[in-house]
Amino acid sequence: MSKVEPREASPDEPEPSKAGAPTWRGAAARPASPDGSPPGTGTAPAALAGAAPEAAPGTLAGTPPGAGAVDGHPRPGAPPGGVAGPGAPPGAGARPAAGRARGGGRRSPVRRREALVGLAFVAPMLVLFLVFRFGPTLGAAFLSLTDYRLSGEWTFIGAGNYTRLLQDDLFWESLGVTAVYTALYVPMTVLLALGTAVLLHRTLWLRGFFRGLFFLPYVTSIVLAAVIWKWIYEVEDGLINAALGVLGAGPVDFLGDESLVLPSIAAASAWKGFGYSMLILLAGLQSIPREVAEAATIDGASAWQRFRWVTLPLLRPVLFFVLVIEAIQAFQVFDAMYVMTAGGPVRASYSLVYFLYDSGFKFFDFGYASALGLVLFLIVLVFSLIQRRLIGREED
Repeated sequence: MSKVEPREASPDEPEPSKAGAPTWRGAAARPASPDGSPPGTGTAPAALAGAAPEAAPGTLAGTPPGAGAVDGHPRPGAPPGGVAGPGAPPGAGARPAAGRARGGGRRSPVRRREALVGLAFVAPMLVLFLVFRFGPTLGAAFLSLTDYRLSGEWTFIGAGNYTRLLQDDLFWESLGVTAVYTALYVPMTVLLALGTAVLLHRTLWLRGFFRGLFFLPYVTSIVLAAVIWKWIYEVEDGLINAALGVLGAGPVDFLGDESLVLPSIAAASAWKGFGYSMLILLAGLQSIPREVAEAATIDGASAWQRFRWVTLPLLRPVLFFVLVIEAIQAFQVFDAMYVMTAGGPVRASYSLVYFLYDSGFKFFDFGYASALGLVLFLIVLVFSLIQRRLIGREED
């Protein structure tokens, strides 16, 4: 048997230690451990242990110390952002482009050309909208600052019409009539529309027929509806007084009594206009998830409790929209009062728009009528802002 000569260990080859951990010798010995223990007796390097070493100051996370930086400062000649260590993927440590960091570059020429073509198609209707929507408003604002007569002569008087308006008792009286009418008309219309929408939402048989039937008064002419209701309210041969006569009650002068004229006109207007609000509320009811009501039913909630605590909170944005729209409609009432009562009796149904009509087309005081129109515009604007605030808050 030949004698095996012992092989001399290489300087870079580990040799087993007494503890079983590899030790290194020679010029290429491993550096000391981070905790200061001598080589070969401490823990394994961080790369072997699975924990990444802590990045040195001034270097990017994940790059080995000293890569692209010396003592926390960029090494001369190194690219900005540091140099990725050996084995790092391409682009590691690279700084993102400035345009990409800002969320995108400039719009491409194709996108700009498409935008210009779309604007060219929209421009005619946009110009017409601006002219016919804001042109009369600006013209009325200018006329409200003048004393304009039918002959075409006018004198600039500044805020004289507004000062006169604040001192006019007829203005405050017509504003009070309009406010009372609004307080009667809006709840009446909204409750009628909400009740009808709930019934239509629960009805499965002939739903489309009843929906069209209830919406029919809305598309009827307001003048025709006012004439029909004026006949219904007649003292001698009216439909309501005929029914009261059968019951043994005396005739009631609905349109001649100062305390009954506004409720009577509000009831006729509610019958005429509740169909629009009914459709909007019906759409809101149909958008409520059915699972919510089913969960409330499983929890033992009654029909009223489901409507009070489930349906109404989810319907609140639509309900606020309907309330504000109907309030704006009520402040602009004119046709029903003009046809049914002509502002009487004793101006008990003399609304703000009726006052505007008389000032402009009866007395030809166009400057004063324009001031009235601007005040009415501000009232409508306030209700629109309330609508936006309430609906926006509910959506948030």
